[in-house]
Amino acid sequence: MFGSSTEEVTGGGTSEYGRTTRGPTDTTSDCPPSASSESGASTARRPCLPRMSSVQSHSSFGLGRTPLSSGRTPLLLTSTSDSSHSHGGTPGLRRTPGSAGATGTSCSSASTTSSASVIVAVVEGRGLARGEIGMASLNLKSPELVLSQFADTGTYAKVITKIHISVPVEILMPDTASEKGRGTKLFKLITENFPGVAFTAIQRKYFNERKGLEYIQQLCAPEFGTVLMEVQAKYYCLAAAAALLKYLEFLQNSVYAAKSLKVSFRGSEQTAMIDSASATNLELVVNNRDHRSEHTLLGVLNRTKTPGGARRLRSNILEPLADVDSINIRLDAVQELLQDEELLFGLQNAIGHFLDIDQLLSVLVQIPKQETVQVAEAKITHVIQLKHTLDLVPRLRMVLKNCNTALLKAYSTALEDNRFDLILEQIKTVINHDTTYLKGSLNMRTQKCYAVRPNINEFLDIARRAYTEIVDDIAGLVNQLGEKYGLPMRTSFSSARGFFVQMKLEGAVLPEGRFPSEFIKVTKQRNNYGFTTADLMKMNGRCDEALREIFHMSYVVICQLLSTIHEHIHCLYKLSDAASMLDMLLSLAHACTISDYVRPEFTDTLAIKQGRHPILERIAGQQPVSNNSYISEGSNFIVITGPNMSGKSTYLKQVALCQVMAQIGSFVPAEYASFRVADQIFTRIGVDDDFETNSSTFMLEMKEISYIIHNASDRSLIIIDELGRGTSAEEGVGICHSVCEFLLSLKAFTLFATHFLELCQLESLYPNVENQHMEVRHTRSGDTGAESVVYTFLLNRGCSEERHYGLRAAEMTALPSSIIQEAKAIASKVSQQLKAQHDSDPETQRQRAVYHLATRLLQTARNSRLDPDSLRMYLKGLKKQYEAELQAAVAIDTEEE
Repeated sequence: MFGSSTEEVTGGGTSEYGRTTRGPTDTTSDCPPSASSESGASTARRPCLPRMSSVQSHSSFGLGRTPLSSGRTPLLLTSTSDSSHSHGGTPGLRRTPGSAGATGTSCSSASTTSSASVIVAVVEGRGLARGEIGMASLNLKSPELVLSQFADTGTYAKVITKIHISVPVEILMPDTASEKGRGTKLFKLITENFPGVAFTAIQRKYFNERKGLEYIQQLCAPEFGTVLMEVQAKYYCLAAAAALLKYLEFLQNSVYAAKSLKVSFRGSEQTAMIDSASATNLELVVNNRDHRSEHTLLGVLNRTKTPGGARRLRSNILEPLADVDSINIRLDAVQELLQDEELLFGLQNAIGHFLDIDQLLSVLVQIPKQETVQVAEAKITHVIQLKHTLDLVPRLRMVLKNCNTALLKAYSTALEDNRFDLILEQIKTVINHDTTYLKGSLNMRTQKCYAVRPNINEFLDIARRAYTEIVDDIAGLVNQLGEKYGLPMRTSFSSARGFFVQMKLEGAVLPEGRFPSEFIKVTKQRNNYGFTTADLMKMNGRCDEALREIFHMSYVVICQLLSTIHEHIHCLYKLSDAASMLDMLLSLAHACTISDYVRPEFTDTLAIKQGRHPILERIAGQQPVSNNSYISEGSNFIVITGPNMSGKSTYLKQVALCQVMAQIGSFVPAEYASFRVADQIFTRIGVDDDFETNSSTFMLEMKEISYIIHNASDRSLIIIDELGRGTSAEEGVGICHSVCEFLLSLKAFTLFATHFLELCQLESLYPNVENQHMEVRHTRSGDTGAESVVYTFLLNRGCSEERHYGLRAAEMTALPSSIIQEAKAIASKVSQQLKAQHDSDPETQRQRAVYHLATRLLQTARNSRLDPDSLRMYLKGLKKQYEAELQAAVAIDTEEE
């Protein structure tokens, strides 16, 4: 049926926009790339790899083997097409097992090697997951399978960089992404950037994440088994691994022995890595109780107005920046938006009218296989959307004209590209000036009908006159029906029914109390009736016939238009990048206007004054309890104790969420905040069995902590909420103690919440350990004398003095009092038997005092921006604190004597 909504589009697009001078850098960098000149031509090369001799192996596997077409090489890469490697377009290479031909690309980060033998599989998510990339690579000379999954932007710089560093001889992609699938944008970028690397299209069905996980479980060596914890939810890299390993079976006519491969997962180098379990624990994008709830970090920050902005914010939350300069550039932009209301509201109004530019681009650069009426109608819609989008550019330019910060200036410069005006002028030679994108099926149908200017196609003008006459006839017919029956009828339209009659019965009386027989297909919604007649249905048929003619002839004109503007269309990638980033920055600025947020600093210390939980702040009707946080190199391991329900888990998540917010360029909920950039954020929170991996509570704990131990670095932030609770108390304490000692050997910032009070003794053994606890108060009722616990949710120095708080929690349930009393008696006896004195000796106390003084002086020298008088006062305070700690050590010495 004509008039039905055809705005929904799928698939990918091609682009020459990947030709940038930036080189292989992080795609989340905030400077809009500029197109560069092209240079060089490279001869396509086939890889020299061991192959199955018969062709049927490829056909049975569904392979479409084509070397990447020769083409112009962007400045991003340097072509190496010397005669020694190519003869008549084919390299003279030995095809023996274990040998491989020279790659056709090189760069500063990965020099050309004469023995390259890496094969890379790449797959991109579809639909809403577009931009999510899964990669798997394997070096035939080294049994290591490297997996990567990350969110990328429209320029796909991360993918290009990662492929480039691995120096592949062959790239595998799904056939739906290659020429068979009309060529997605990612496919085109890879072919442009790696003209000397062979490309193999593999049927999409072989990119199977379930099969990929099975392969890894079968082939991964036990020493690297923790990678399973990380990749089990990374569906796209698992899918790439499945296709790669299956392909290698055919390629080498052999399989790898079970448990023989080193499997590793590598996140993006320029961004902080947050594994899927941590993202789930912290509720970054999905609420664990209700998946539809907006009580997540994304829900708190997301006030974006465009689909591209929402996607960008989501990918940044899952993969925050790890470069201080990039973060500060974003923070500068957010600060300028907050300080300049005219700029803020001007940008909000401009950005709010943008459509999904990425989706529009993907369909504009596709050539449909069949020229159906639906295709014609969709293409007209896309050109109208393109005109609507380009009409918004001057307004956006005007708003950004007087901005001051580097990031906004960069986008302002990017929008000065004259190709935007060039395309718009060419469109206006064919499309009416007043044609625009409107909501509503009839409005859009009218826009599509009259989109092409008159006098361009004589037959089109005739068809439009016929259509207009039919529409007028329909309006006349409805008026006649209303007069005939004396009823308030009006003409309505829907994409499903076409034109029909609508009537609201308010005081009107139907003749003979029922609808006339000529009214058919009657529908009722409250007091509104919709119906049609046989004559009206015939007119709708004529109307559709006229529309077919209009759309067909408009399509011919529009195809000619698209062929003329196609060479300039890739400037829209700049616009897409600018619109999505500006939308995200506006969203971050909007969050600051709702709550009292502060701009974070980046130093070598994590220091938060009166920090609040960002999600809890939105949920709670009142302001949540705020807490201070302080972690430095001299005190980088915090042991947190306290009763159940005292707020330990909430506090741990609060610190991690504030860290994520700071690293995406957002202000944070606090009075003051300083952070050290984390390269990875690890969390071990919650106690659950995992039926999928056949793991008990304790085994799951051990797998998660093993993953942290194997992957943590000196720049990581580690959050551990309870460990060792799935086994006996003695074993739990032992495991916790040994894990703590391992983590203490790193300079990572660690927050370790535990119920094992024995761990508080670490403070007397290590000067960089600090005990903190969640404070509770006891009150006694004046009437009954019953004691109750008041949770303050405040964090204080020292170890928790609470004992048997689990029994107090049990008292709040319906357990019989006799059971509670007996449990208290037994617990008291056990405590007396296990009680031991662990007082620190005076020498240890003195060493701690010296250590703390030294680290604070060092920190002051690195980061202080105090004026001389304030600095003098601060140093006097440090001296007093040092003297007090020394006196405490002397007091212990005196007591012992």
